Parts: sequence; structure tokens; C-alpha cells
Amino acid sequence: MTTTQSENAQYALSISSARKSFGTVQVLKGVDLGIEPGERIALMGPSGSGKSTLLNCISGIEKLDSGTITLHGQVISDLDGGGLEKLRRESIGYVFQSFHLLPTLTAFENIELPAQLINMPKDERREKVYHMLKSVGLSHRSDHKPDALSGGERQRVAIGRALIHSPGLVLADEPTGSLDTQSGEDVLALLEKLSVDQGVALLMVTHDRSSARICNRVISIQDGLLI
Repeated sequence: MTTTQSENAQYALSISSARKSFGTVQVLKGVDLGIEPGERIALMGPSGSGKSTLLNCISGIEKLDSGTITLHGQVISDLDGGGLEKLRRESIGYVFQSFHLLPTLTAFENIELPAQLINMPKDERREKVYHMLKSVGLSHRSDHKPDALSGGERQRVAIGRALIHSPGLVLADEPTGSLDTQSGEDVLALLEKLSVDQGVALLMVTHDRSSARICNRVISIQDGLLI
């Protein structure tokens, strides 16, 4: 997929000829991908195929050797450190397999944090957090810290945190990997519903083909190439 700048603007995320190596090991070998606003894509592949590296490059944690990644019309490599951090905070939400909640904060405070980081006014962000807690079914657990929550509840907090600032793109890395079957089903249903309700693009890395059913497209990556 070769796209012009005007075509890139149509995508929530556009990746063109992305290449990344670590030493002599070429991990990404020319990845092309476009994700439209509101689209949900499952990315599948064996360990070592480049899934996590691709997510890290999209989020700006790793820098491509060549190629471009365009997020909401902005080429990531064109941004300085402050600009990249601003784009990440405002435009991307993250859901991890291991939740990555701050243990000293309550469910309310964990969800609120991204809204604080972008300086959302206090009254507005608190109203959004209360609404999000209701959306993820945790209004009654708002004052509980992560160690008092089940795995499924922690992941629902993580989803609320990922979406509280209305990002255009959510990156989910094995979001059901640490959950039992029923909790995993609940989390997938919630991700799908909130993605649809908010029009958020979702790129979900998963080993589980049944998890991919909530997505519009399933894409496989193998040896650094999408197939």
C-alpha cells in the first residue's frame, strides 16, 4: 500500500514500507497497513513475528529505520519528543495483557489519569470518569484499588482508562491473555461496544482467533511481513 499525504488523512493510522531491525535481525521488513476511523483489526502471528515491535513503533516507543507511520494525519517521525508525547497522550489509548494499573490509585483515579495528563478541566474529566465507570460496569467499585479487584475488573478499568480521553486509536496487546474464559468474553464484548459507541479505531494483537471475531479484519504477520 503506497499512499499520498491526502490519502493518509483518511486513515486513523497509516503505515507505509515500515522497516525495523535490531542489530542484524530484521524484525519488520516493509509493513503496509491502513486503519480507518472506527475500524477494528486483529493482528495475529507467532511469537517473534514482529507484532510487539510494530505496536512499539506505532506508539513511538521505537523508531523505524525507514518508512512512515502516520497517525491522524501526523507523521510520527516528523515530531520532536514533546510533540510525540503530546500525540501519544491525546490520540492513543493502550490496553495491556497485564493491565499496567497504578497500584496506589483507585479505579476512579486510574481511569482519570489520562484526562489529567492532557489538562482536561476537573469538572469535565470527573463527569467523564463517572460515565466511563458506568459504561464498564464498575460504578460500585470506583473507590477500590487494583489489588481489591478481580482480573476482569482490572482489565475493565484499563479499558476505561484507554478511552477516557476519546483517542482516535486504541492499541490492545493480548487484552484477554491474563483472564479466564468468561472474563475474557466480557472484556471483548466491552471493547467492541465502546469502540463502536465512540468510533475508535482498534488494533488488537492476539493469539486467539476466537478473540478476533469482534474485529472487521484479521491480518497475519509472519517474519516481519503482513500476509
